[in-house]
Amino acid sequence: MTEEGTLLDVGVVTKAHGLRGEVIVTSWTDLPSRFAGGSVLQSARGPLTVVTAKPHSGALRVQFDGVQTRDDAERLRGTVLQAEPVASDDVVFIHELIGATVRTVTGEDLGTVKAVEANPASDLLVTTSGHLIPMVFVTEHVPGAAISVDVPDGLLDL
Repeated sequence: MTEEGTLLDVGVVTKAHGLRGEVIVTSWTDLPSRFAGGSVLQSARGPLTVVTAKPHSGALRVQFDGVQTRDDAERLRGTVLQAEPVASDDVVFIHELIGATVRTVTGEDLGTVKAVEANPASDLLVTTSGHLIPMVFVTEHVPGAAISVDVPDGLLDL
């Protein structure tokens, strides 16, 4: 489970855009509200307040408060943007899965989740025991603690 006060990486400033302090941000979040006007993102350089954010060639063109020139924007290049976790009963977040113990519905221990890999059909839980378990087989989870899976016969033999 994520500790209170823990921040999640939600994007990175990749480059300056134009002459008026805008930057291009690669977003790592599925929540567009992270970059809504007025949102405050944390960084190693301190808090950054979003003035505007617009889609731009598969990324976002963002104007932060106080970043007014290209030189200001260039200084942000490579800055990782962070935000507090968002609570939601309808969504499973990666940070809630890492470190959780995985067991089948019959009680077989499959290890601990060490990573989640993107996969077109279904994201995969990567366990310390070497198993790759598609997320579609997750039947229940307690954030950061336990995950129950109902896998078809033979899947774990691959």
